[in-house]
Amino acid sequence: MHDGFEMVARIPYTVTVPKFYAIASEVATMRFLRSSGLPIPEVYDYSPSSDNAAKTEYIFMEFIRGTNFSDVWLDLEEGEINSVLRQLVQLESRMMSIHFPAGGSLYYTEDLEKMTGRKGILLNDERFCVGVDARVRMWYGRRSQLDVDRGPYESAEAALEAVARKEIAYLRQFGQPLLPFQRERREYYEYKEQLPSEHIKNLERYLLMAPLLIPKDPALHRFCIRHPDLQPSNIIVSRSPESNQLKVVCLLDWQHASILPPFLLAGIPDRFQNYNDPISEALMPPSLPVNLEILNESEQNRERALYHSRLFHLHYVKNTKEYNRRHLDLIIDPISMFLCRLFDGAGAPWEGETHTLKTALIEATEVWARLVGQGEAVPCPVVFDPEDLRQTKELSEKLQAVDEAFEEFQAMIGLGPETWVTNEHFETAVALGELVKQKVLARIPEEDRARTEAHWFLDDMDEKDYF
Repeated sequence: MHDGFEMVARIPYTVTVPKFYAIASEVATMRFLRSSGLPIPEVYDYSPSSDNAAKTEYIFMEFIRGTNFSDVWLDLEEGEINSVLRQLVQLESRMMSIHFPAGGSLYYTEDLEKMTGRKGILLNDERFCVGVDARVRMWYGRRSQLDVDRGPYESAEAALEAVARKEIAYLRQFGQPLLPFQRERREYYEYKEQLPSEHIKNLERYLLMAPLLIPKDPALHRFCIRHPDLQPSNIIVSRSPESNQLKVVCLLDWQHASILPPFLLAGIPDRFQNYNDPISEALMPPSLPVNLEILNESEQNRERALYHSRLFHLHYVKNTKEYNRRHLDLIIDPISMFLCRLFDGAGAPWEGETHTLKTALIEATEVWARLVGQGEAVPCPVVFDPEDLRQTKELSEKLQAVDEAFEEFQAMIGLGPETWVTNEHFETAVALGELVKQKVLARIPEEDRARTEAHWFLDDMDEKDYF
């Protein structure tokens, strides 16, 4: 603007769901947490509906000066990694210490009343209330058409059950046989469409188990909030002119934030964790190999990336131990992490596979006494047939092998989650992917090539049946 004032105007993607709730909840969450002292941009104005002069939903918010953490995090030395993570953990501790009267998502009371005719469950500051859960998985695709319970949740049990009941309702109304969405796995299902009834069966098993697995500690039933996607691109830092230290000045992107019991929010943020690595899981200080200088460039880059991942994992856990001990207790508790995994599996949109949820349920039956407490005489309400267990274990071994091969392929091509690549690397990744495809096709029997090519995992695919 002519006077030097700058701001950010955000409008939702056309595919954003649920638009009204996503915008209204994000604004209320930002303003509430900002009023609680967290570094969040000021919201100047907003419209959760398209009934305005611009004909679109929008948020006008403060422009924060600084550096996006994603631009610098790969170049930081250990001391600065520790400093930034300490600040992030302290911010997490502050937000997770705020208790809410129910679960779901946060709204201005007047916004929710305008949309639903109800006020939600009021906070002490009655301008705000807890209303329906705005997480994408509760509204994904045709799920937005369902009349199901999306909160507010007045108990931990209600939150655990709502995700599964939503998915059962979707499958009963819209479910149809589907090939697995992950095309690299289809061979091990003999390229056969999978029945939604199988997933419904496992969701019903989950509903039998879930209420019995809620932690006994009442402190873990209190509803709290975490950032919905704490990753480097949502963190703004600035270097202090006095100390030259990086300071976290802003946390961005609060869309789809949810309020849940802490045992369902626990975990190391995806971009900061390095699970399945023995050094990280043992919390050992990492080091670069002594022969780094004689390795070729590709090997050096791989070792530096691994070293970097280990540092972030280590210092996130160490700082959480010091500044957010209750959260660490949940992270290192295998039962809490298992319940998170079970909850995620039950709430995930069905994409032609039920294996992930089923294997978690089977694992629950195997360690049931530990899950419910050794002193509790609570029998497991779910029993699997021995032949079903054998077949599931056999499929697990095949899928694990193909998943590991796919991860190696992603690393070789330079693909990120969901085969994402940077603009600069796109053409190279496409060429490498095509080269691998031709080599694979050349090695398999001619009679199988057409089917393999038809299900090639990097080619375009019509996804409408999966919504």
